[in-house]
Amino acid sequence: MSAPLIHPTAIVSAKAQLHASVKVGPYSVIGDHVSIDEGTVIGPHAVLAGPMKIGRNNQIFQFTSLGEVSQDKTARQDEPTSVVIGDDNVIREFVTIQRGTMKEYDTKQGETRLGDRNLIMNYCHLAHDCIVGSDTIFANNASLAGHVEIQDFVILGGYTLVYQFCRIGAHAFTAFSAGVSGDIPPFVMVQGNPASPRGINKEGLRRRGFAVTEISAIEDAYKLIYRSGKVMSEVKAELPMLAQNSSSVALMNAFIASGGKRPLQR
Repeated sequence: MSAPLIHPTAIVSAKAQLHASVKVGPYSVIGDHVSIDEGTVIGPHAVLAGPMKIGRNNQIFQFTSLGEVSQDKTARQDEPTSVVIGDDNVIREFVTIQRGTMKEYDTKQGETRLGDRNLIMNYCHLAHDCIVGSDTIFANNASLAGHVEIQDFVILGGYTLVYQFCRIGAHAFTAFSAGVSGDIPPFVMVQGNPASPRGINKEGLRRRGFAVTEISAIEDAYKLIYRSGKVMSEVKAELPMLAQNSSSVALMNAFIASGGKRPLQR
């Protein structure tokens, strides 16, 4: 098997594992216990620290810092925490993704995770113990504090800030400069700082092939949660009935019923 295509100015640890098809640009640094699978391209001046596992066919642009120890004051360099990045992601310039912490080691193995087919634009930050799904878009400067969960197909507008322990459900959308301090259910759009719900991500759902009847059911659930004036105990009692005939509303119901460490963004 041929050796990876590593520029002569790059520094790659002998303890790193790179597939033969991996390309590493000038002046990049790849540290101990970094694993990179086939087809991934590392641009110039990138710094990748381990332990970290990077999957297939990722494009990692110049000046990224991935896998470094967390900025959490309790974090230590020698802890068995890591970053796990899936396949087919595009990670643009000056993105930072940091390792998990021992605070989540029992439940999440101290991992910060990024799924597949995500577009992470310039200057975005994924802090320790964040879990990001697949097919998301983070516009420039969107940033996650620690322990945040972002589900599939979420779009974060530029300069969105998400407070620690918040959850954002699948297909949700945040406008630019949104300040998120609570949980956002699937399909909901928010705007402002602090962020307020503005409706459902109807255009995004249309583009993804959601049926008109399904979008209508999501709108009914949204009205119950945000426009009915009912308290959350009443919403939780009534939402399962709407969920009986809609898989999308069932997703919203499961998100709300599961609860989290932050209240719903209302």
